[in-house]
Amino acid sequence: MRRLPPLGSLRAFEAAARLQSFKRAAAELGVTPTAVSHQIRRLEAELGVALFVRQTRKVALTTQGRALLPPLRGAFDDMAEAIDALRPRTGRQVATLSATTALSARLLVPRIAGFRARYPGWDLRLHASDELVDLAAGEADAAIRYGRGPYPGLTALPLLTEGFAPVCSAHLAVRRPEDLAGATLIHLRGMPPALEAILPSWAAWARKAGLKTLDTDAGLSFSDETSAIQAVIAGHGVALLGLPLVAAELASGALVQPFGPRIEGLAYHLVYPANAAERPAVAVLRSWVMDELSAIRTPTPASTPGNG
Repeated sequence: MRRLPPLGSLRAFEAAARLQSFKRAAAELGVTPTAVSHQIRRLEAELGVALFVRQTRKVALTTQGRALLPPLRGAFDDMAEAIDALRPRTGRQVATLSATTALSARLLVPRIAGFRARYPGWDLRLHASDELVDLAAGEADAAIRYGRGPYPGLTALPLLTEGFAPVCSAHLAVRRPEDLAGATLIHLRGMPPALEAILPSWAAWARKAGLKTLDTDAGLSFSDETSAIQAVIAGHGVALLGLPLVAAELASGALVQPFGPRIEGLAYHLVYPANAAERPAVAVLRSWVMDELSAIRTPTPASTPGNG
């Protein structure tokens, strides 16, 4: 006879441990953070061990929690696959995710193989656009939005906080802020007004850096972030880029953030209709996006060569 704790407590622990947040787990499960905390305390009491170290603004797994997560997550994945296999098939299932063109190209497209391997019965449709889709009207199952929020009528799960800094090819002779006087500045202009209004400009960066004589109008201009990033990779100049979008190039050394200051941006959120949490397409997208994008890390200014 199997002696197992209540399924609700195990689900709450698995979600909180996987997402490293009671709040995110609550949004995924469609309950309150208090309910998640209660279920986990109930599980800890039954097992007689602490599964989380609770800190002021975050939680971390204990040794026992880290040991429990992999088999429990595998068990839930196996159950989901077995149940899904029993459902009548009327054709392949489609999950539609909307995101900005740059985020789609830079962070989602490179991870499509992982989606296909993880969900072989699903087709992924990426709607890449800098214009907002109407989720209530069914134009997409979920979306990744960048902005201040709030998002009325939508569940919003935080993914990434954007940070902007000068980025250039490692081959350019740009080591100090003063070197920008002899470099080509790359600008983002002509984007949708709502998006362009929340992206930092070279003029704003120069004010923060205290560079009063830098000509912040001259240079190359692009109307989309993807083209601007490609221009930087090709060595055509220096751009103020969102660091998560070039995390791979910064990690490999192909691009560098030679100096600060860094301008803090807004946040990316995964959003979907508040009443759609249990829809299969939403559940698939939520699991994939949260796992993939929440793991992205970018170098901090202090760890970037030449930054001061």
